[in-house]
Amino acid sequence: MSSVDNSRIAYGKFIIEITRAQMRWRMAFRALHFVRIMLSLPKQIILAESNKYNSLSEALLSQSYPDIVAEPNTSSQHHEHIKTFGDDKIFVPEVDHHVLTEMVKEKDLVSLRSLGGVGGIAKSLGTNPENGITDNDQDVNKKRDMFGSNTYHKPPPKGLFYFVVDALKDTTILILLVCAALSLGFGIKEHGAKEGWYEGGSIIIAVLLVIIGSALSNFRQETQFDKLSKISDDIKIDVVRSGRRQEISIFDIVVGDVVLLNIGDQIPADGLFLSGHSLLVDESSMTGESDHIEIDSNTHPFLFSGSKVADGYGKMLVTSVGMNTAWGEMMSSITRDTNERTPLQARLDKLTSSIGKVGLTVASLVLVVMLVRYFTGNTTDDNGNREYNGSKTSVDDILNSVVNIVAAAVTIVVVAIPEGLPLAVTLTLAYSMKRMMADHAMVRKLSACETMGSATIICTDKTGTLTLNQMKVTKFCLGQEQIGEDSSNEIATNVREMFYQGVGLNTTGSVYKPDQSGSEPEFSGSPTEKAILSWAVLNLGMDTEKLKRKYEILHVETFNSEKKRSGVMLRENVNNNIYVHWKGAAEILVAMCSSYYESNGIKKSLDEDVRKRIGKIIEGMAASSLRCIAFVQCQVSEEEMEYSDEEKTHKKLKEEGLALLGIVGLKDPCRPGVMKAVEACKSAGVAIKMITGDNVFTAKAIAVECGILEHRDQASSDGEVVEGVEFRNYTEEERMKRIDNIKVMARSSPFDKLLMVQCLKQKGHVVAVTGDGTNDAPALKEADIGLSMGIQGTEVAKESSDIVILDDNFTSVATVLRWGRCVYNNIQKFIQFQLTVNVAALVINFVAAVSAGEVPLTTVQLLWVNLIMDTLGALALATERPSDELMKKPPVGRTAPLITNVMWRNLLAQSMFQIAILLILQFNGESMFNVTEEVNNTLIFNIFVLSQVFNEFNARSTEKKNVFKGIHRNRLFMGIVGVTLVLQVIMVEFLKKFADTTNLNWKEWLGCIGVASLTWPLGWFVKSIPVSDEPPLLDYLKSSVFKFTRITKIFRRTENSTSRLGLRCGKC
Repeated sequence: MSSVDNSRIAYGKFIIEITRAQMRWRMAFRALHFVRIMLSLPKQIILAESNKYNSLSEALLSQSYPDIVAEPNTSSQHHEHIKTFGDDKIFVPEVDHHVLTEMVKEKDLVSLRSLGGVGGIAKSLGTNPENGITDNDQDVNKKRDMFGSNTYHKPPPKGLFYFVVDALKDTTILILLVCAALSLGFGIKEHGAKEGWYEGGSIIIAVLLVIIGSALSNFRQETQFDKLSKISDDIKIDVVRSGRRQEISIFDIVVGDVVLLNIGDQIPADGLFLSGHSLLVDESSMTGESDHIEIDSNTHPFLFSGSKVADGYGKMLVTSVGMNTAWGEMMSSITRDTNERTPLQARLDKLTSSIGKVGLTVASLVLVVMLVRYFTGNTTDDNGNREYNGSKTSVDDILNSVVNIVAAAVTIVVVAIPEGLPLAVTLTLAYSMKRMMADHAMVRKLSACETMGSATIICTDKTGTLTLNQMKVTKFCLGQEQIGEDSSNEIATNVREMFYQGVGLNTTGSVYKPDQSGSEPEFSGSPTEKAILSWAVLNLGMDTEKLKRKYEILHVETFNSEKKRSGVMLRENVNNNIYVHWKGAAEILVAMCSSYYESNGIKKSLDEDVRKRIGKIIEGMAASSLRCIAFVQCQVSEEEMEYSDEEKTHKKLKEEGLALLGIVGLKDPCRPGVMKAVEACKSAGVAIKMITGDNVFTAKAIAVECGILEHRDQASSDGEVVEGVEFRNYTEEERMKRIDNIKVMARSSPFDKLLMVQCLKQKGHVVAVTGDGTNDAPALKEADIGLSMGIQGTEVAKESSDIVILDDNFTSVATVLRWGRCVYNNIQKFIQFQLTVNVAALVINFVAAVSAGEVPLTTVQLLWVNLIMDTLGALALATERPSDELMKKPPVGRTAPLITNVMWRNLLAQSMFQIAILLILQFNGESMFNVTEEVNNTLIFNIFVLSQVFNEFNARSTEKKNVFKGIHRNRLFMGIVGVTLVLQVIMVEFLKKFADTTNLNWKEWLGCIGVASLTWPLGWFVKSIPVSDEPPLLDYLKSSVFKFTRITKIFRRTENSTSRLGLRCGKC
């Protein structure tokens, strides 16, 4: 074949390929076109329905009805349609709310423009974009009735029945109920319904009491956690109503509200962007996308509930609330997880499992021994007759006896397994959470309660935590001269005008002037913003409304924790001059300046001598605990205001060659009681480190004032005070070497705080960190305990934290530390108390079963002891309040054992005492006291229960001899002890058939109380015995077993290797 033919064939193939490719493209295009048409149909239908609705509304309004009259509102602030039904005026929206909701959800720009843009929708909702809706309860309630409230339907909380069913899922409880049912059946068959129900019925009643007690306790904690969840969901939002900025609950937001958004805020509802600058939104909670969305009026004005403001600030118009938002729909289907397991609960689960295995082993041995004794004829009935006589014994009697034996063995398992441990943890956590709320701390994560008790270092912010966060301008320096309050009129007009620009337009705060003459203006925003605005308005005579009309804001750079400054670019409307203003940390902004203004308006060069003198002024102000804020500015040309990259053109603010306007010093006094709280933490072995963005001189002054530093002059030389840049520039070895000695870090960035937390954790510390800003979130998450601020903290910071300090006060942080230690201590008390009962009950029943063939404590009695021990004991010991002694002990640390040697000493001594007394009574009680078997068994039961009651007092402190100190303050403890004693009297004296007891006379009661009360002097004596700090008994046994196992494995491995070597040698 010729080359020409080959070329033709190749060309033909090429044409065919092109044709096929075209066909594929056409098919794809048609498919896409079809999909677009199908997707657009619902929108067209909605718009058609909307037009029908609007036409119908207009038709209705055009009709003349005697009772319905349309009254257009002529107010300049509100654009509403109002119907009058009799005497009531009702707001009627100009746009279908369903259409509006779907438009925002679908981000439909076409529909938005067809409805007149954001301005048109604001008009239809009766909202003035500047002044918001009318601040009138009647109008707000009508909007809420019409468009819905900003709440979502939560799944109903778990009811009491749920927890009853959950308790019934316990295997041992089910076995007991089966045994009780069989025993009930056999008893009724043998003795009749009147007498035969006692044994089986008593077990059923006792089991039900245990189930109901457990279910009630869990239900109560569920209710408590649900209340706390509602409080944590109640976020405060800034809105504008009737031109006034105010803070309201997120649940009070209504459609038409104008919401103010700042960095770290959660967007409270779906809405549209009205105005703002550099607004970036994190929609990852909704979409899963980590990239921030840039919000603007043209391409992306849509804002969604549940998103977070990542940068910038702005105003939004609320268009949908509650269940009409995507966030509301999603949250209504999410059930809150109340099964969070804390680290301590996980450790207790392991302990419970280990004890349960021991109990199961003992119960199995008791079961085998008692069955063998029964079937070998070594057991007798109440009349002294042998129970098992081979074929002469009926099947019903055999089954009844076997069921009773199984029930007794299962009951031992029930008593042995410390179900009360998880209950005690839940109780003490819930109790401490409730009390901490009263002490201005809201727990978001349960694990933080117990972890805080192990904290070894607290890294705290300065502003608002150690100080009051009540800023006031107390010093003002213009150039090199200080300006007094009365001398502000001497400032030149041009300088004063520049200050107006730098203060009034470079701010996230606002000024509201009431209509009433003589009323003081109201200032909103952060404490720093409010202080500066207040100073500018009241001292310099600034008029913010006139300022906003005179200038146009072109670009804003919001405050940045790393740059420590915020900036704005302005255009003057009259002459189109463009100005750049910066406000922020004084020494940083002064370094950006090449000139400065004097009070007479003359601009001078900023040479080195002047720079040094201004530096001294800043140091002097900082040494007086003042926060130094500088104002700098410059005029720029059109060319200097923009820069271009590969994608688009950006506005930029000039950062060099600026002119210094002046420096203000803001006083923020220390909180009263903060020094005492710092000293309390130090005495508890917890180091305090202050991390602040202020300069080193202000940081030192505040640290000395709060008691964190002792000597201001020696701090720097000792390495106790560092700056953030210095700390981050250390090598890793230097950082780890110096970290423990650092007490103050000034001019720090959020990255420096995160770095410090990481270093401290590497050193083995348990670290608590406070934070309030969005950028603090990584450090709050990294720390063992993140503490966010409730007043100044952003929603991002709060969500990243474990505990919210509601009053932003360091004293509350110290209180959280006390409660954390209290939680851990209460759990240890209950473990000691419960293990004492477990050990005593297991040993007594096992020894008696093996030797005598019967258990001294019946199934009902053991269940009663279990109820006292688990529920009432947990309530009594888990609700102890923190004492001053807790803050005099060193921190527990990360790896401390849960059961200490001190606890082993106490519980083993009490267990041995109870075992000895009860076994003596079991084998010799009848002859010693000349009583019947029924009385002797009742004495054993009574002494055992009373011993636990008296031992509860011993368990109040693991080390203190005086266990009665402060007991009058714990009314709940005394109440539970009283209730337990009353119930025990009822069990013994009145429920004889139910509890298998008999009446005791007063001498026998005194004897029981006297023997049981010996636990007090025994506890006093035992606590005098010193114990070593070596690893606890269980840890020692575990390590010994582990070492023995390893040695055995090594020996076997060596033996195998030797034998293999011998075989090989033999073959050779």
